[in-house]
Amino acid sequence: MSIDFRNTNSVWASILATTLQRLGLTTAVICPGSRSTPLAVAFAQHPQIEAIPVLDERSASFFALGIAKRTHRPVVLVCTSGTAGANFYPAIIEAKESRIPLIVLTADRPPEMRDCHSGQTIDQVKLYGNYPNWQTELAVPSLDIKLLRYLRQTIMYAWERSHFPTPGVVHLNIPFRDPLAPIPELEAEVFKSQLQPEEFFAGITPYIQTQTSSIPNLETIIEKWLQCERGIIIAGVAQPIQPEEYCSAIAHLSKLLKFPVLAEGLSPVRNYAQLNPYLISTYDLILRNQQLAQQLTPEIVIQIGDLPTSKELRTWLESLQPEQWIIDPSHHNLDSLHNQTHHLRISVEQLSFVAQKYLLSKQSQYNRLNEIPNSSYIDLWCNSEASVRSSIDQTMISMQELFEGKLAWLLSQTLPQKTPIFISNSMPVRDVEFFWKPNNSEIQPFFNRGANGIDGTLSTALGIAHRHQSSIMLTGDLALLHDTNGFLLRNKFFGSITIILINNNGGGIFEMLPIFKFDPPFEEFFATPQNINFADLCTTYNVDYELITSWEHLQQLLNPLPTTGIRVLELRTNRTTDANWRKNNLSKFALTISSLK
Repeated sequence: MSIDFRNTNSVWASILATTLQRLGLTTAVICPGSRSTPLAVAFAQHPQIEAIPVLDERSASFFALGIAKRTHRPVVLVCTSGTAGANFYPAIIEAKESRIPLIVLTADRPPEMRDCHSGQTIDQVKLYGNYPNWQTELAVPSLDIKLLRYLRQTIMYAWERSHFPTPGVVHLNIPFRDPLAPIPELEAEVFKSQLQPEEFFAGITPYIQTQTSSIPNLETIIEKWLQCERGIIIAGVAQPIQPEEYCSAIAHLSKLLKFPVLAEGLSPVRNYAQLNPYLISTYDLILRNQQLAQQLTPEIVIQIGDLPTSKELRTWLESLQPEQWIIDPSHHNLDSLHNQTHHLRISVEQLSFVAQKYLLSKQSQYNRLNEIPNSSYIDLWCNSEASVRSSIDQTMISMQELFEGKLAWLLSQTLPQKTPIFISNSMPVRDVEFFWKPNNSEIQPFFNRGANGIDGTLSTALGIAHRHQSSIMLTGDLALLHDTNGFLLRNKFFGSITIILINNNGGGIFEMLPIFKFDPPFEEFFATPQNINFADLCTTYNVDYELITSWEHLQQLLNPLPTTGIRVLELRTNRTTDANWRKNNLSKFALTISSLK
C-alpha cells in the first residue's frame, strides 16, 4: 500500500482509492477524460483494484451495475466533467430502484472555473436529483492533514451509505485544479514525511452491515398466520446474495404455514424446486380462469420482496384487497396495489428462523408440521399447477415452429447447473413468467426490473458475466440494438456470454397492447422495426454469430457453454404470429380445472 506523493491531486486521489480498497472495493470502471485524470491514475495504479476503461459512459455505468448485481458490493464509476456524468443517469435510476450499490465519482472544475463559460463545465452538484442514497461535493484537494482526514472519513461514510439503510447509489462530485497529470511538485515531496500511511489507514476494515431489524409482536403475527387456512406466499422478483438460503427460508415458511408459494420466473425459487412441495409456477395462467380465481381467494397474502410481473396476479390481488404482509428489509414502500398492507422490515431468512423457533416452542398445541386440518385450499392450488404445467409441457414438446415463448421453457431445462442468465425487459421477462419450468438446476436469474427499461441491457449482462461462470443473455432485438456500444467491452471482458437474440424485427410487447389495432401509426412509431442484419453487426464488432434454425440446433449450442468470448445466437420469429398465439392460448391452459376441488 502506497500513496502517490507526486503532487497534491495524486495524494488526494490515491488516499481516496486506498480508503475504498480497504473498505472492500475490488472494481472501478473508468471513462476517459481530462478532468478525472487524478482518479483514473489512482485506480489504474492500485494493485488490488481492477480498473476497467470503458469508452461509453452509459455502457460503463450499466457494466458496473452488472458487476455490482453479481458481487453485491459497490463498484466505483469514474467520469470527467461536463455531460459525461449525465450519461450515468439511467443506470443510477436502475441501481436506486433495484437496490444495487454504486459509488459514482464525477470529476469537476474547481469553483472559480464555474459559471464563467469555462469549457466542459455544467452544474454537477446534485446532478442525479433524489436518486442517490447520499451525495456531496468534496473539498478541493489539499495537503492539509486535517482535510485529508476529512477525505478519509467522508469516503468511509460514503461506502456505508451505499449499503445503508438500503443498498443504492452514492454520488461524490470531486473538483480538481491543475496539474491534473501526476507532474511532480516540491510541496507534495516535502509533505511525504508528515504522513505515515499505516497509521493513517489503521482501523479501516471491510464494511459489515449489522442486522438491526427488530419487529415488535412478530410472534403474534406468526400466530395469526398459523390460524389461517387460506393463505399464500408470493415470491417476487429477487436477486438474493445467497439464493439457496433464500429459497430454503421461503420453503420452510411455506411448509410451516402450509401456504403455497407463487414463484415469479425471475426468482431463484423456481430453480430450487426440490425444496418446496407447494411451488406454484403457473399462477398467471391459473388466474385467467375466473371461476377458479374466485375459489382461490386468500385471506392472507405474504409477499416476499417485489411483486411478480404478472398483470393477472396484480389485478386479482387488487380486486380482492386481502390482508397483505410485505417481507423486505429495505425502507422502500413495495405496495404498488395499495392493499391492506403491513410492511415487516426483516429478511425472509430472519422471519423463517423466528417462525420455526416459535412453532417448535408451541408444538404441543400445533400439529401442523405433519397434518393439514383442511387441505382443500392448498390441494386446489397444487392440482391446478400440475394440470396447467402438464398442458404447457405437452404443448411445448409438440411445437416445432420457432415461437419465442418456447425459449423460456427450453432454457429452464437445458442450461448447465447454476448458469447465470440475464433476462431482458419487455416480452422475455413475461415469457419467463409464463413458461419457465420449475427445476433443480440452481440457475441464477438476473434482470433490470427496478425501472424496467431496456437501457444498458447488453452492458449489464456483460458486467454480470465478467470474471464469472459462463453466462446467458436472453433479449429481443430492440433491447440489444439500444446498447450495441456494449460490444466495445469485448477486449476488456473476461469470461463467456451467449446472447440468445429473439429477432422479431420490432417491439413485440406492443403487439400485446391495444395500440396494435391502430396502424398507422402503430408499425412505425411503436413496433419500430429496424431491419438490421445482425450477422453483419457481429462482424463489425468481431463477435461470433450463428443463426438458429431449429430447437435441436439451439440445444446443442447451450450445453455445454463455451468458456470464453461473446457470441450471438439469433432466433428469427414473427412478432404478430407470436402475439396472436399468446392471445389465443394463454387463457386456455386453465379452462379445464374447474372440476378439481
